[in-house]
Amino acid sequence: MKKNILVLGFTLLAVIMFNSCGNNSSKEKQSVTKEVATVQYTCPMHPDVVSDKPGDCPQCGMALVEKK
Repeated sequence: MKKNILVLGFTLLAVIMFNSCGNNSSKEKQSVTKEVATVQYTCPMHPDVVSDKPGDCPQCGMALVEKK
Protein backbone atom coordinates (compact mmCIF):
# COMPACT_ATOMS: atom_id res chain seq x y z
CA MET A 1 0.00 0.00 0.00
CA LYS A 2 2.78 2.41 0.91
CA LYS A 3 4.57 1.56 -2.34
CA ASN A 4 1.43 2.34 -4.39
CA ILE A 5 1.05 5.76 -2.76
CA LEU A 6 4.73 6.49 -3.37
CA VAL A 7 4.48 5.52 -7.07
CA LEU A 8 1.31 7.59 -7.46
CA GLY A 9 3.02 10.59 -5.84
CA PHE A 10 6.04 10.38 -8.15
CA THR A 11 3.79 9.97 -11.18
CA LEU A 12 1.77 13.06 -10.29
CA LEU A 13 4.94 15.01 -9.62
CA ALA A 14 6.39 13.99 -12.98
CA VAL A 15 3.19 14.98 -14.81
CA ILE A 16 3.07 18.38 -13.10
CA MET A 17 6.73 19.07 -13.84
CA PHE A 18 6.36 17.99 -17.46
CA ASN A 19 3.35 20.26 -18.01
CA SER A 20 4.91 23.28 -16.32
CA CYS A 21 8.20 23.03 -18.24
CA GLY A 22 6.78 22.53 -21.71
CA ASN A 23 4.13 25.25 -21.70
CA ASN A 24 6.29 28.25 -22.73
CA SER A 25 5.25 28.21 -26.39
CA SER A 26 1.74 29.53 -25.69
CA LYS A 27 3.17 32.64 -24.01
CA GLU A 28 5.33 33.36 -27.05
CA LYS A 29 2.32 33.10 -29.34
CA GLN A 30 0.35 35.53 -27.18
CA SER A 31 3.00 38.24 -27.32
CA VAL A 32 1.94 39.79 -30.59
CA THR A 33 3.39 43.12 -31.59
CA LYS A 34 0.84 45.85 -31.96
CA GLU A 35 0.70 47.41 -35.36
CA VAL A 36 0.34 51.16 -35.43
CA ALA A 37 -2.49 52.16 -37.71
CA THR A 38 -1.24 54.92 -39.97
CA VAL A 39 -3.78 57.34 -41.34
CA GLN A 40 -3.34 58.41 -44.94
CA TYR A 41 -4.95 61.37 -46.63
CA THR A 42 -5.73 61.65 -50.32
CA CYS A 43 -7.26 64.13 -52.73
CA PRO A 44 -10.82 63.32 -53.86
CA MET A 45 -9.98 64.43 -57.42
CA HIS A 46 -6.41 63.08 -57.59
CA PRO A 47 -6.21 59.66 -55.88
CA ASP A 48 -2.51 59.41 -56.74
CA VAL A 49 -1.79 62.23 -54.23
CA VAL A 50 -1.30 60.56 -50.83
CA SER A 51 -0.04 62.18 -47.62
CA ASP A 52 0.39 61.05 -44.02
CA LYS A 53 -0.94 64.34 -42.68
CA PRO A 54 -3.92 66.53 -43.59
CA GLY A 55 -3.42 69.48 -45.87
CA ASP A 56 -4.19 70.67 -49.39
CA CYS A 57 -3.68 68.89 -52.70
CA PRO A 58 -0.63 70.29 -54.51
CA GLN A 59 -2.35 69.86 -57.90
CA CYS A 60 -5.77 71.44 -57.31
CA GLY A 61 -5.71 72.94 -53.80
CA MET A 62 -8.63 70.87 -52.45
CA ALA A 63 -8.48 69.66 -48.86
CA LEU A 64 -7.14 66.15 -48.47
CA VAL A 65 -9.59 63.64 -46.97
CA GLU A 66 -8.86 60.59 -44.85
CA LYS A 67 -8.33 57.49 -46.95
CA LYS A 68 -10.48 54.52 -45.90
